[in-house]
Parts: sequence; C-alpha cells; structure tokens
Amino acid sequence: MGDEPAVTRAWVLHPDIPSKDRSRVPELALAEAVSLAHAMPELEVAGNAVVRLKTPHPGTLFGKGKLEELRLQFEAEDIDLVLIDGPVSPVQQRNLEKAWGLKLLDRTGLILEIFSDRAATREGVLQVEMAALSYQRTRLVRAWTHLERQRGGLGFVGGPGETQIEADRRAIDDQLVRLRRQLAKVIKTRTLHRAARAKVPFPIVALVGYTNAGKSTLFNRLTGAEVMAKDMLFATLDPTMRKIELPGGGPEIILSDTVGFISDLPTELVAAFRATLEEVLEADLICHVRDISHPESEEQSRDVAQIMESLGVLESTPQIEIWNKIDRLDPDDLSAVQTRAARHDNVFAISSVTGAGLEALTEAITKTLQGTTQEEELTLSFSEGRQRAWLYDKGLVEAEAQNDEGYVLSLRWTAMQKAQFEGL
Repeated sequence: MGDEPAVTRAWVLHPDIPSKDRSRVPELALAEAVSLAHAMPELEVAGNAVVRLKTPHPGTLFGKGKLEELRLQFEAEDIDLVLIDGPVSPVQQRNLEKAWGLKLLDRTGLILEIFSDRAATREGVLQVEMAALSYQRTRLVRAWTHLERQRGGLGFVGGPGETQIEADRRAIDDQLVRLRRQLAKVIKTRTLHRAARAKVPFPIVALVGYTNAGKSTLFNRLTGAEVMAKDMLFATLDPTMRKIELPGGGPEIILSDTVGFISDLPTELVAAFRATLEEVLEADLICHVRDISHPESEEQSRDVAQIMESLGVLESTPQIEIWNKIDRLDPDDLSAVQTRAARHDNVFAISSVTGAGLEALTEAITKTLQGTTQEEELTLSFSEGRQRAWLYDKGLVEAEAQNDEGYVLSLRWTAMQKAQFEGL
C-alpha cells in the first residue's frame, strides 16, 4: 500500500468571460479541461463547473461572493487542487491560493505538467523543462526544484514550498543556461541523424491534428506499431517515426506521428515544441486528422491551421484532410459526412478503429507522393545486381536488354524513386 501514489483531489473551473474573440461553447471548453485533468493519473477530478463572469476581478479573478461560495464547496468536498481553465496572473494565483488555502494551476501550468509527465525523448524532456522554467520565472512564488527530476508529475503541487524570489530567479536562470547547452548538443545529434536519413530520401508523411483526434490510432493501424493510443489528451508528445511500405505496391515512406495541437496553447509552448514538430516542416505530405464526430470539429480544424501557419508550414506542401472516427456517427450523420467528403479530392472519411475508408486514403497518399512519372534508360554493370533487383522489386523496369557494358534497362519512375535509387 505504501508504494501507491497519493491521489490529489481536483476541481476544474472554466471561467466564462465575454470577449470580442471567437467564443467557444463554455460547456465544451469545460469538458476539454476535464479531459486535460484526466491526462494526469495522480489526479482525481472530484467536480467541475462553468463560472460566468461579466468582468474578471484583477486581484482574484472572481468576486467576493463567488470566492466564498467556492471556498465552502472546496472545503466540503475535501479538494486539494483547483484547476482553472484559462490564464491566471501571478497575483491572482497568490490571492486565490491564500483565500482558499489550496494549490492552484492555470491552463498553462496544467499543460506543462502533462508535458512533463509524457515527454519520452531526451530532447522532449529538455524542451519541457525549459518551457516550464520560463513559465515559472513569471510565477514569482512558485517552487521550481521538481524540474531537476527528468519525468515530472505535479511538481507545482507538491513542491518544497516558497523560496526567496531573487534566489529563485537566479537558480532558474542558471538552470536555463545549462539546459540550452544540453539541448544544443541534442539538436546537433538529431541534425546528423536527419542528414543520414536524407541520403535515402524516403518521403515523409506527417500526421497532424488536434489532440485526441485519433492520430496515434491511425499511425498504429498503418504501421503495426505500439504507440500509446489512449482516449486521452496529449497521449503522444514526441514524434514517432516508422518506415512503412504503403499497401497496393505503394512507395516506401516514413510516417511521422506528432504531438496534438490544442486551442489557446501559449506561444512559449509552441516555441518549445517547434523541434518536436520539425518533421512537419520537412514533410512531403501533411495528413490533417480531424475528429469529425466532435461537436467543435470545425473550430479545432481552424486552431490547427493557425498553429501550422505560425510554424511556417509552407502552403506549397500537399495536404490531405482525414475525417476520422466515423464509427462514432449515427447512420444519418455518417451518410452526410461521407457525401460532404466525396465532394473534395483531398478529403477522406475513415475510422482508424474499424479500418473503414483506409484503402481509398492510402491510394490517395500513394498518388500524391508518386507525382508524374518519366521514362528513362539506364545502364548497370553486371556487378550491380543488387541495384537491378531493387528496380525490379519496385516494379519500375518496363524492358531490359544486355550489351558489353551490362544491363540496359528501360524505366518509368518518379523523381522521388530516382532519388531513392541514387541513395542506395
């Protein structure tokens, strides 16, 4: 029993504040925030609520009456942690923690904790630590020593208490300098790996999309890999890459599964995960996976498009849109979605779970990557049997003759296949 992790009882609040910006449905935003909380195994979500605010109070976010009403509720429910789905200033955080006698995390703090718990590669760990330290530097009273552990886990909640502000800042700055040095080494190594892979230039197909859209499930179905694919926000944080051959005689590709995007992701987190999303920037084809069964699928799609734009993804990169989770639709909605998808050349309605629609999708990926073919004559010496076998294996040889120099092959291939052959 002594080894079991302590469970932290949490309450999730979504402040509904009127704004000029596009407003999400408060209840759906709250549901997403609860899903975020469920992504931390140490948390038990004891309750949740939308709190409507005409004007946020600059010092405490909530007014006096609401503050007291919530305090009594938290006391009655034996709550340890309050999660506020939105930005909370350092002053507001300090005042709310004092008023309620509880720990508090805002949306950014919670996402950082999840990232800290999920990051699997050395680069991912370093990126998370840097983002968390930069965030904490603005939280003058936050404890930071939990970040010395590689895999986080609610360090903000169970930290060693308050520290002197100046000592805290100095320590954070020293830590950031050290992390930047380590990260530079890691990125250099990764650049070398990328250069080595470029010598055999398999096309990269990157799966992108809103978190929990089903990218990892699709990745697993296409590759047979065992990537964590749970019905949980941010299940994948580090890019996972696999080389596969597309069915039906399609080309060999590198399929990349990436971290899910999310609305209102703070800019420092987008920057921190730019390296994680580098495979997207280098992709030959981007597959945007959408959860078509989600009531806010359109809004999620716009959020993904905005983040892609901020990352500098070129408009010239071909894109395919995948409407996933059609197995969750009722028959009428399914028929409507399939009709809408059929109107577009680059939209495919599928189910990663049942496999419905995958054949048409993989055919489209093959067609997009193969591009136009060209005829060419190539002479190989008799000693180049391996190269000849590769060309036959790929079905690129249309005719063959022999002369004194060796094999004379008539080929029909794409520029990508030619580049692959030259990289052998």
